[in-house]
Amino acid sequence: MGCFVSTPSDTGGQRRRPGSIGEVVVYIPGFRIPKSIDFTQSIGESLPKNLIDRISGLRTRVVVMAAQESPIASKSRRRTATRHGGSSSDDLLQALEEYLPVLLGLGEDGRQLRDKVNFVWLNQEDAAEETGMTNVWYEVLSVLHLMAMLCLSQANSLLMPKSYSDGYQPRVSEESRRNSVEIFLKASGYLDCAIRQVLPQIGNDMRRELPVDLAEGNLRAISLQALGQAVDLQLGMAIDSPKATLAVKRRLACEMVKYWQQAQDNIAGLPLQDGWGKKHQSFVKWKFLESKAAAYYFHGLILDEGNTEKSHRAAAAALHASEEFLRESKKASDAFHSTSPTSRSPVLWGSMKYLSEKIPKEASSKVRINRDLYSQESVIDTAPVLPDFPLALKPDDYQLPQADLSWRRENKQQQENL
Repeated sequence: MGCFVSTPSDTGGQRRRPGSIGEVVVYIPGFRIPKSIDFTQSIGESLPKNLIDRISGLRTRVVVMAAQESPIASKSRRRTATRHGGSSSDDLLQALEEYLPVLLGLGEDGRQLRDKVNFVWLNQEDAAEETGMTNVWYEVLSVLHLMAMLCLSQANSLLMPKSYSDGYQPRVSEESRRNSVEIFLKASGYLDCAIRQVLPQIGNDMRRELPVDLAEGNLRAISLQALGQAVDLQLGMAIDSPKATLAVKRRLACEMVKYWQQAQDNIAGLPLQDGWGKKHQSFVKWKFLESKAAAYYFHGLILDEGNTEKSHRAAAAALHASEEFLRESKKASDAFHSTSPTSRSPVLWGSMKYLSEKIPKEASSKVRINRDLYSQESVIDTAPVLPDFPLALKPDDYQLPQADLSWRRENKQQQENL
């Protein structure tokens, strides 16, 4: 079954509480840090020294690198290059990928080791400072969650507008946007795997004691957040493309609404604390309102292509709704950035730069034209219902790796000794 220990936040733990996290394009809601543990003390008599040394060394590397990476992930700085030419987040992601197959050997069926080691992690969104559980699947869940957070951190760095020598405003290259779409799908895939393959391995009693960072609703919300931001990038590229039709843009915007609505539904009932947790909720609300503004804008433009008074009134109502949602999204953005730890928006770019310029003009113009063409009654009607499109983007199909070959050798050795 395994036991758990949660340390309250008022006990003077080591959780970071920065006053500001700098510029944010992608919010990283829960960068959890593993604490050092002693494998020898808990399973030293059950495994050969070389295997103990291997799993200890791999986890120690993760502990050290995570502690170094965490301030970088929480501060929106440029990706830190390593001496090998990659980035520190890339190196930590690789370290986690190398640790995971060795870790999974502890959870193999028939092996009496899954409830022997107390794995401890510092939380970010939970009220408890840290949570320790003697269950290898808690460790696997924590590893996948951290892998997803690293992907979000990488996307945040890629999507920071950069200045170029052409004299134009800072912007994000199409290559960075396309790469970020792939990274978002990767992050969503890690979390989808955690929900499908790992949570079912943890008993219901223990699942109820998981920190809110790892609650199923939170994992689903972050996965949907990643998909919603990927669609936003696709919408921005469609806006920039002369070949993309209004229908394509409307569909992308409407799909984005559904992703953010589902994220909001999943996070709504979670016992999130002030600070990181409340900021997470504020981020989802902000992006949901932005997506509604985009969807009603493109829906209004398509309705306006109709030839009837009814379609023109519906178009005006949709564009009016778009303007209202845009106004509310700006308030939500301010609320997000002012929630501790405070943050800032980089220079406006992408779909929202375009929509922030277009929506007020189109809405006022359409209302004025309707007043000139039709009677004053019901110039602005109730906003029409948005079209319902099936969601196209799916998480990457990530599967847990097989247990490392060293466990097979250990099994063979044990059989020979029988």
